[in-house]
Amino acid sequence: MMLVTRILYAKNINKGKLKALNEQAQILGKLRSQIWQEYGVLKCLDTSDRKIRDLWVKEKREFKVLANAWKETLRDSFNNIKLYLEAAKNSIKKDIFKHYKTKEEQKEAFIQLKKDEWLKDHFLHRKMRKAFKHGKNSVFNQIIVRSDDYKVFELNNQCWISIPSLIKNKRIKIPLNTTMEYKPSGTLRLIIKNKVVEVHSSYEKTDNRACGNEIIGIDKGYSEVFVTSTNEFLGKDLGKILTQYSDKLKVKYQRRNKLLALMKKAQKNNQLEKANRILKNNLGKIKQNKENHKVKQRLKTLIYNACHQVVDKAKVVACEDLKENFLKNTSYGKNTNRRLNSWVKGLIADALKNVIACRGSALHLVNPAYTSQCDSFCNNLLLGRRKGNTFYLFNGGTIQADYNAARNILARYFDKDIKRNTPFNAVKEILLKRTDSYRLTTVQARL
Repeated sequence: MMLVTRILYAKNINKGKLKALNEQAQILGKLRSQIWQEYGVLKCLDTSDRKIRDLWVKEKREFKVLANAWKETLRDSFNNIKLYLEAAKNSIKKDIFKHYKTKEEQKEAFIQLKKDEWLKDHFLHRKMRKAFKHGKNSVFNQIIVRSDDYKVFELNNQCWISIPSLIKNKRIKIPLNTTMEYKPSGTLRLIIKNKVVEVHSSYEKTDNRACGNEIIGIDKGYSEVFVTSTNEFLGKDLGKILTQYSDKLKVKYQRRNKLLALMKKAQKNNQLEKANRILKNNLGKIKQNKENHKVKQRLKTLIYNACHQVVDKAKVVACEDLKENFLKNTSYGKNTNRRLNSWVKGLIADALKNVIACRGSALHLVNPAYTSQCDSFCNNLLLGRRKGNTFYLFNGGTIQADYNAARNILARYFDKDIKRNTPFNAVKEILLKRTDSYRLTTVQARL
């Protein structure tokens, strides 16, 4: 059982209600900006949203929205700041292991980081100053509604919600594209995008499908979602969809940039009517956003199906860290870089994590260093070589390179010497020692 988000949409909402929601979201967006400006850095360390709320009530600050609306916005914004802080802490963990040599020093550093006492340590302070820079708000289209601050009712076999407006005792009634069977519950998040109102609510999801009994290693791919250690290729259309859509967007944006240049030229020549016509009729994003949404949903379906196919057989799934940024110091040319940047590796990681948690399987992340360069049919040693999608084995045969990597990832799950956070230099040293020992043993056996 896990908590997931359900997105509902307002159906046939009139312009008056949409205008009222937009106005409220804009006011709350300015409040978010104020919170980020005031508490978006060091000032958030020794306070909480409750303390800020009590302080503002004591100061009798005036807001142009009702009390519950600004209090929920304050709580949501402050939680976002805290998440940003935790992400910054997570990003410097490797630096702590590199800088502090003994386990006692490392433990003390992590305690200071957890208790927000890193200002006392010069090294931690310097690293956090780089990672935790002053954030700013860019959200002006959201409204948070508390669970006891809205009503759900049925009208004409359709689910409706009634939420507070800017005026006390006056409510906005919104029709939803669902029935009472799937009515929203808990705290609501209303998001207004391109004149469409999304209603986000959470619910507990259960999946009665059991997981398998095997331990399987998987390698993420571009042409397919996963290649398993059992030689299965799952989600084969992934690369085809990404490449076609990326190439299509390239041509579209090249033409769009020409129109943008014409608009800027018209503005420069004081031809404002011409510039406004180009902006209104040729540089809109409504159709493009709809097409982007369709492609994303198609990719999401493909990826989740592949994840379920893995969990159908696996009790434990071993994989490398799918969110590792492997492109940061590498360039493969303009077209290849563009296609790889469209790769949805973050969505793959989240989908795998969610499906495994929902179905009761286990996810084990392993160290990815040299998993593509080892020979999985020769004790996972640095023998053989990879060329493109083919791996040339030490014994003279050839196999698919991603299948070889998946077998190495499975072997890395059982490896007691190579841990997940072992530096790649240490991994290379371990593998070279094993390879040299194997070669020496082989030579001695022949003699």
